Amino acid sequence: MPPLRTALLQSSGRLGDTAENLKRLDEAAARAAQGGAGLLVTSEMFLTGYALDLQDVPGLAEAADGPSAVAIGEIARRHGVAVLYGYPEKAGDAVFNSAQLIGPDGTALANYRKTHLFGCFEQDAFTPGDTPVVQADLNGLRIGIMICYDVEFPENVRAHGLAGTDLLLVPTAQMHPFQFVAEQLVPVRAFENQMYIAYVNRTGPEGEFEFVGLSCLASPDGVTRTRAGRGEEMVFGEADPELLKASRETNPYLRDRRPGLYASLV
Repeated sequence: MPPLRTALLQSSGRLGDTAENLKRLDEAAARAAQGGAGLLVTSEMFLTGYALDLQDVPGLAEAADGPSAVAIGEIARRHGVAVLYGYPEKAGDAVFNSAQLIGPDGTALANYRKTHLFGCFEQDAFTPGDTPVVQADLNGLRIGIMICYDVEFPENVRAHGLAGTDLLLVPTAQMHPFQFVAEQLVPVRAFENQMYIAYVNRTGPEGEFEFVGLSCLASPDGVTRTRAGRGEEMVFGEADPELLKASRETNPYLRDRRPGLYASLV
């Protein structure tokens, strides 16, 4: 099985301008396809921008099968590349901080709602999701999805490890001064749970936030296979099933667990 070449789009897009961000996504998908990628991953809330005024969030939110999802399906199909994008999802009276995976044929494969909301803005703007493990199959790999703060909870990522996730996609809005998460925590999560993690950040100032970039693809051997800088850019990395298989054969973490000792955690 060949590696899945993955494009990490480190970009904040344009705040509050869905049409412009769809245009930028189309251009990015073309570059990703030209670079041989089968998957393009964007940042948290890429569709609308992150630092929105609270009163604007409901009006910018869309259903998982709304007009932007249709447009992104067309982008994915036209360029032959799967797309994972972050967006505010409207479902009934609730709004979720969500990420949706669209397959290269334009069909929706999985939709995830952020389970751990960070800070006052998110807790005021969104309803937390209640499904920790969301997965889909793509190019022979089991793909998992979570968003930003979720990856900082070891139980969350371990749940994906136990569920067989091969490549965990984490669109994020990682801000100063927490860059150690991208630099240190994400590669450790990949190692201790024996998976690839694509961690894709926003960049630069936005409202009261300063996003730090440093997007990366970390592999199950703890190595950072690709790393972006602090500015807008696209970087590429490969999720290699053969490396994953070999690493899982030699790393005993998941085999040596003793769940009976951990009951007090819950």
